[in-house]
Amino acid sequence: MSQLADNIILLLAALLLVGVFSTKFSTKFGMPALVLFLAAGMVLSQFVFFNNASLTQMAGIFALVVILFEGGMQTNIKDIKPVIRPALSLSTVGVIMTTAIVGVFAKLILDVTWPESFLFGAIVGSTDAAAVFSVLGGKNIDKRLTSTLEAESGSNDPMAVFLTVSLIEWIQHPDMAIWGLLLSFIWEMGIGLVLGFVLGKIAVFCINRINLDSTGLYPVMAIGFAVLTYGLSAWVHSSGLLAVYVMGLTLGNSELMYHRTIMNFSHGFAWMMQIFMFILLGLLVFPQELAEVAWQGILLSVILMVVARPIGVFISLHFSKFTIREKTLISWAGLRGAVPIVLATYPLLADLPHGRLFFNVVFFVVLTSAVIQGTSISPLASRLKLVGQEDSDQPSLMELVALGKTDSEFNHIGINPYMPIAGQKISEIGLPDDILFTAIIRNKKIVTPHGSTVIEPGDTVYVLSPKSKRDEMRAFFRSRKGKTAEEDVSLI
Repeated sequence: MSQLADNIILLLAALLLVGVFSTKFSTKFGMPALVLFLAAGMVLSQFVFFNNASLTQMAGIFALVVILFEGGMQTNIKDIKPVIRPALSLSTVGVIMTTAIVGVFAKLILDVTWPESFLFGAIVGSTDAAAVFSVLGGKNIDKRLTSTLEAESGSNDPMAVFLTVSLIEWIQHPDMAIWGLLLSFIWEMGIGLVLGFVLGKIAVFCINRINLDSTGLYPVMAIGFAVLTYGLSAWVHSSGLLAVYVMGLTLGNSELMYHRTIMNFSHGFAWMMQIFMFILLGLLVFPQELAEVAWQGILLSVILMVVARPIGVFISLHFSKFTIREKTLISWAGLRGAVPIVLATYPLLADLPHGRLFFNVVFFVVLTSAVIQGTSISPLASRLKLVGQEDSDQPSLMELVALGKTDSEFNHIGINPYMPIAGQKISEIGLPDDILFTAIIRNKKIVTPHGSTVIEPGDTVYVLSPKSKRDEMRAFFRSRKGKTAEEDVSLI
């Protein structure tokens, strides 16, 4: 192997480890890790010349597929159902309002044409879930707010992509009919939703039915289905990002073999893709060019944070039940991250006259938004009294873990107060001989189950049972509400 290849591998290893350790730094200071990744790429750009926007865009899209899939897997459908309307309003009306307002100011500040100014607005129109929740992860924010932001960030990226691509086509073909764009929007979103749901169900069926030799192949299969979902959706000209998010949502809220294994793998893989994506995006920027657009970037960033985003939020949530304090936090939590920078490569590849200008200004906007808003979200949430005490209740869960090619499987089952076995001794439950309670997790301690052991709400019970008796085993955990355990907890 050549010395150059060895040096590149060593450099990648160093960047990966620095990226991992920097997440600890970002958590301590309340700053999204993406800022440090971007900074690392910008520093590296002083020693390595990199100007391949096509490769950056391809890597960025692949990273977004992994990130959105992981975000969908982590989203509990039970949590977002009550806020689906305001979240969709934010991801449509909110994005359009933000695009329009930023576009008007971009026309005046950047001195570009109206179509180009609205293109800039569309590029910075979507929020970044990874950045928001890396900051709010340690705070017990009202579940309605976090669920709304989560659902918004998962569904507003496709809207921003659609507006960006449509406006580029409009700039290149000014005689394009507006009705064609509307029909294209309906097609992209509608088919994206359907494909995401259908392929999600197919993925669940395959993962639960195929008996692979290695446990580690199941997460690879899940990621493969996510990439397949994007590819098929793009092939039929629908929204691939929306399809991937819906596919992850379907997978994460289904009865799934190796659910936790797939979740852990996807979470780590998503972090790795974020690190490499932001470093690569940082490589595409030249600091001296940022200095030339500093005042435009600062001004547009301030307008986005204190004018466009708040107006978009308050208008789109006008008929919701959110209070002014909650709307204020939602407005300020609209961090910009991966998607705007990836979308900023589209004008570059389309050879638009101001493509490089847009990329530099967008990069500056994202950087300042992450630094200013990212470090102040948690203090603002506390000041608005939207932070409560940590919830000590354990989340209930039910997860299947197949035991290789045997006929048995493990279930990890969270006990809630509505289950009839809650408060009963194991000897009183009447378990068949081939269904065994192997361990109980209670208050972070392992309890060895005996006949006299009482099952308490909040316990996590490990059950060994034959695959053929899965339904019989689950009948013991059917809640008094008439639902099975997994329906009660949505398989989080």
